[in-house]
Order: sequence, then structure tokens, then C-alpha cells
Amino acid sequence: MAWSPEGATLASGSNDRTIRLWEAQEGRTRLVFSGHSGVVEGLAFTPDGGSLFSGSEDGTLRLWDVQRGEPLRVLQGYTAALNDLDWRPDGTAIASAGSDSEVILWQVEDLGGGRPPELLRGHAWSVCGVGWRPDGGLLASSGWDNAIRLWDGATGRPLQIIGDRDHPDTPFWGLAWSPDGTRLASGTFRRGVLLWEGGADALRWIGRELPLWIRRVAWSPDGTRLVAGGDDGHVYVWDAADGRLLLQLAGHQGAVMSVAWSHRGSRLATSSGLGDSGEVVVWDASSGRRVRDVGGHPAVATAVTWSPSGEQLVSGGSDGRLRWWQLQSGECVRVREAHLGTVQTLKVSPDGSTLASCGDDGAIQLWNLQSGELLRTLRRDRPYERLNITGIRGLSEAQKASLRTLGAFEETSVGG
Repeated sequence: MAWSPEGATLASGSNDRTIRLWEAQEGRTRLVFSGHSGVVEGLAFTPDGGSLFSGSEDGTLRLWDVQRGEPLRVLQGYTAALNDLDWRPDGTAIASAGSDSEVILWQVEDLGGGRPPELLRGHAWSVCGVGWRPDGGLLASSGWDNAIRLWDGATGRPLQIIGDRDHPDTPFWGLAWSPDGTRLASGTFRRGVLLWEGGADALRWIGRELPLWIRRVAWSPDGTRLVAGGDDGHVYVWDAADGRLLLQLAGHQGAVMSVAWSHRGSRLATSSGLGDSGEVVVWDASSGRRVRDVGGHPAVATAVTWSPSGEQLVSGGSDGRLRWWQLQSGECVRVREAHLGTVQTLKVSPDGSTLASCGDDGAIQLWNLQSGELLRTLRRDRPYERLNITGIRGLSEAQKASLRTLGAFEETSVGG
């Protein structure tokens, strides 16, 4: 929200992609601005009160005439946040989900060949989750536009749209396929977990009585249990066969942002945070006992994953850093600068050697999981990608920094 300079008008932005101007004295809406295709995140009046700036997840900054409610200018951004990613089961591709409503397919074998990634368009709003069926035949993506889309895993061709027909206004968040590929689960905003079994019409609810924001869901390796974290700080474990609640684990301060099963299914790792601090907790998956607390996480712990050995955890934070934790001692053994903005998702490659991370800066980083070495950065071209500004005169340091952010580079001299 933002107040006009004279204090008579209040502007508000919303998840419904509109902006409303309110007469403060009467408490009524005077104008509604429409044009953004994503959530409106920021608003600011110009000093004279005649115009209003709005920023959105759609990657645009818009300028509006306050009196007429008309758009004056649209400034297009160069990147969109990536909310989720997943490896194709054979390790040959990575799919990512973005706030610009697009699903992107990156072919791993051609990551260095200059071939542009493939864009899958169809969602009308931010895409929050993406996941390959275990056999690689289908790719599912879930969005804030109340739809889950199924794509051909080989060609990217759109196949089907599924959702909740009785509640068509249900926004979907993270999703996950069962290990046998017959069931698809998705977290939602305020409507529990939705589970499809065998087809688009075989929909049932799990935890429907919990009006929570469930960001991520995960299946146990044997497919018998389903875990999710809520914005109430609890971790919920259900019997996947009948939806019976098996465990309700309390103790997180703040919303649970990520959940992950160990490879043997005996333990759970969950992450959360509140304010400027976070935590990663390891639980016994059978009894619900807290096995290890990684307290004092220097930022909100937004993502967590296991090493294949089960001896280490890797967490991503709201400060853009990745941290490697030794499970036995609970100590942080490695920190890496990864993203500008929040780390959204961490996924280990099928062969267990490579860690992929994505975040608010629109980039995917590939890391050697064992050493923490950065292997490659994947991103769509920015406006000045690969522009060499070495030796160009007349640019201030601030202008050079802006150009580097937009993709330009400056060579550094070696020697004297």
C-alpha cells in the first residue's frame, strides 16, 4: 500500500493483479487499475501525487495517471523469479517454474552450446511448482492461476489441464509425483493438499480441514506417506492410502518453507524462519522425535535437501546463500554465495553428483554437491548479455554496476 502525498488517497495492490485507489475519508474505491499479469508487490506515488508507480511479479514497472486511471508507461524488466525446478529422471534436462507464467526446459547436454531453452507457455499467472513423473513421460506444473498443466515429457507439448472443479479458485503451489508415478499431489493456498490418483477426475483432498498455505509437499521413498509444511509452523505427515493424519510436528518458528525425506525414508528435514533468522530441523519420520536442530540459521531457511549419503544437509536462505551442514554435529561446514535474493528450491541430480538451485534472480546455479564448486550458471539472456564494456570511458561506477547486472562484463587485467 501507499499513501498519496496529501494523505487523501490510499493505493493498494493485490494478488488479483489489480490496483485500487481508495478515498480515505469515505472509505470507498475511486479507481481500479488493471494491466499487470502478476501479483502487485510495490506501489509509490510521485511527489506531486499525480502519478503512481507499481511493481509486479510479472517483471514490469508501470506508471499510472492517478486522475484518469490510465497507464502512462510500461517498463519491462529483464528477469523473472524462479519458484521451483526439477531434474528430468534421466538427468538430461531441468525444468523450471517462473513468476512470469512460463515453464522453461533446459537441455543439460547442450547447456554450453548456446542453444536457447525451450519455453512452455499456457499458465496465466505465476508458476509455483514443477515436477517430472518418475518415468519422464509427463511434466506437471502448478500455478497461482488455479490450474495444474500436464506436458509431454519428451516434446513439451501441452496435454491436459487439471484442477479442482468444485473450487475453481484454488491456487496451487508445490507439487510432487508419487514414486510409482500413479499419483500427483499439490499444496494449495488455504485448501490443504490435493491428490489425483490415476487420472484428472480422481481427485481427493488430504488435510482439507487445515486452512493453511502449504508451499511444498513430498512423498516418502516407499510412497506410503505424504508430508507437507504449513504456515502455522507445523509439519504434517499423512497416510497416503486413506489420508489419515499420522503425525503433527510442532516447533518451527514461522511458516514451514521446505520439506525433504532422507533417501531411506527414516528421517525428515524441514526448514522455516521468521524475521531475519531461520532453522532447519531433522525429525525421526516414524516417531516424530526431533533428532537435530540447526538453530540460529543466519537467514530464513527457504529450502533444504539431503546429500545421497544422508550425512549432510544443504539449505538455501533468504540471503541468497547456500549452506552445507554436517548432520552429526549440526555444524555449518561450507557457505556459498548463490543468488541475488531468496533461494527458492534445491534439487539433487538423479546421479547424486550435482546440486541445482534457483531463486529470485531468475538464475539456476549448478554445484558440485561434494565440493561446493560452482559448475555453471543458467539464465535467459539479459538486455546487455555478453557486452564487453572493458575500457569504455564516460561511465560512472554506478552505471557500470547497472550494466553488469544487465549482463555486460568487464575484463580484469592480469599482471602489472
